[in-house]
Amino acid sequence: MRARAKPAEINPISRTGWLRAAVLGANDGVLSTASLILGVASATHSHGAILVSGASGLVAGALSMAAGEYVSVSSQRDVETAALAQERRELATDERGELQELTDIYVQRGLSAKLAHQVAQELTRHDALAAHARDELGISKEMSARPVQAAFASAASFAVGAAVPLVVGALAPVDAAIAAIYGVSLLALAGLGTVSAHTGEAKVIPATLRVTIFGAAAMAATAGIGQFFHVQV
Repeated sequence: MRARAKPAEINPISRTGWLRAAVLGANDGVLSTASLILGVASATHSHGAILVSGASGLVAGALSMAAGEYVSVSSQRDVETAALAQERRELATDERGELQELTDIYVQRGLSAKLAHQVAQELTRHDALAAHARDELGISKEMSARPVQAAFASAASFAVGAAVPLVVGALAPVDAAIAAIYGVSLLALAGLGTVSAHTGEAKVIPATLRVTIFGAAAMAATAGIGQFFHVQV
């Protein structure tokens, strides 16, 4: 009987690209929108102001996250593209030197000189550019920059996160809105910390405490500023 093939192992590091964008976007959506609403609510005690500030924060934040992520990841992609172009030129003009460079890399990683040279030769014959991109430059297909994907992920996750305090502010009575937004937003932040830790196979408690404690401090600060500049609407 033929042995069943072992399924491909999924390493947590392979998730870091989309996980970083998604968690950052959702966390920022909850925290920045809740803080904005709490500051306005503390200053005005107006249900209309809560809705306007929350909706404005959601739209502006999502667009800002998308634009910022797109520019940032595009810059990373440009650097990768330039590095790969240089590597192509070096492979075309100094094939022997590039083979030795690859061999040296494998020696530094613990292989004997003979085995390292054999591995370098085999990988060079298979796909020289891919071997140098992965082992010399640290660029792989799985981890390569994807600006559009990162932009959409950040915008969508920010909007989902921002919707949490906005919906709570829309449904809660004005007198209870501040406490409700604060409490639900803290729960959402704690949930994000837990999910990100589980997904990345990291320790849950430290990740959850980080986002919860810093989130609580940020929201308390903006609520205090709103209370200080209290105005009648």
